[in-house]
Amino acid sequence: MSTGVPLASGKSEIFEAVLQFMPDWVQIPVLVLIVLLVVGSWIYKLKRKIDRRRELRRWQAIHAAEQQGQGSGADHLGPYAPQRQAQQPSGADFLGAYAPQQPQAAQPGGQGSGADYLGAYAPQQPQGNSPA
Repeated sequence: MSTGVPLASGKSEIFEAVLQFMPDWVQIPVLVLIVLLVVGSWIYKLKRKIDRRRELRRWQAIHAAEQQGQGSGADHLGPYAPQRQAQQPSGADFLGAYAPQQPQAAQPGGQGSGADYLGAYAPQQPQGNSPA
């Protein structure tokens, strides 16, 4: 039962006529190339779509981190993040009475030198003999 209406479009009929005009040994490579072009275009479109989504997610993550004041992956460690302490005690903190005493500054307005801590063992300057 035929209605007389062609089922194929004009483009497909032209395509079939061109293929039938070609020799058999050329038809198969042409069809393979056409199929590869179609599949390649699908893959390219899919890759671009994935790249756009990744870029959008990266952009959203960066701006979300800026809004929340987060700067790096270390901010997401939670209880596993290293604890910050004001200052760790040193060994000298446990000396107690044996800790060296802080002498008063020998020089006005500045820190004393190493000779200030020598006490009785500091070299004495000769009095009266000044180098001229």
